[in-house]
Amino acid sequence: MNLSDLDHRITGCRACPRLVAWREEVARTKRAAFADWTYWGRPVPGFGPADASLLIIGLAPAAHGANRTGRMFTGDRSGDVLYEALYDIGLASQPTAVSADDGLELYGVRITSPVRCAPPANKPTPEERDTCRSWLVEELTLLRPTLRAVVVLGAFGWQAALPAFAAAGWQVPRPRPAFGHGTQVSLDGLDLFGCFHVSQRNTFTGKLTPAMLRDVLRTAAGAAGLPTTP
Repeated sequence: MNLSDLDHRITGCRACPRLVAWREEVARTKRAAFADWTYWGRPVPGFGPADASLLIIGLAPAAHGANRTGRMFTGDRSGDVLYEALYDIGLASQPTAVSADDGLELYGVRITSPVRCAPPANKPTPEERDTCRSWLVEELTLLRPTLRAVVVLGAFGWQAALPAFAAAGWQVPRPRPAFGHGTQVSLDGLDLFGCFHVSQRNTFTGKLTPAMLRDVLRTAAGAAGLPTTP
């Protein structure tokens, strides 16, 4: 199996009844600003090359972002912040992400999330997080030959990612390291970095600034062996 096969399987998942009902309801009712869109309304696979050396792990698709467009962090303000930062340091072909066919390319970077369906109020339950973990474990296993660094956005993603790394065969320290912005943990050949999530709550209040985000991404890119622009 390869990543394309995995991505295809992910889009057909119906394992969590609450999430299935919500993502499909949102796709039917839509937001007025996107009334002319045909919403994706399904689980969202990872985005980026299969030989990525840097992985970015978020939380879950936004109801009117990736749940609408079908691509991670595409079509919402969180994605605007993330992709602009990646573009600024030379890891994305353009600073915006508006649709799955907008021509955006990532260079050596893949973006994924531990929960693949848009959850009500952006809050998956622990059970939904754990049910979805197998997809991330498979993705990590397929990326392992080239993966050198990971940036995890937010404490929820951090708590979801560490068990997935363990299940995919990496040695995770005990006790498990706590999340923090700028935290760096070594997992036998893999450098793991913590970063505040690019949510509006963090970016609008200044808890996470563009410079802070660029600094973490640039450091992680260096650990992954990726060249960046100054």
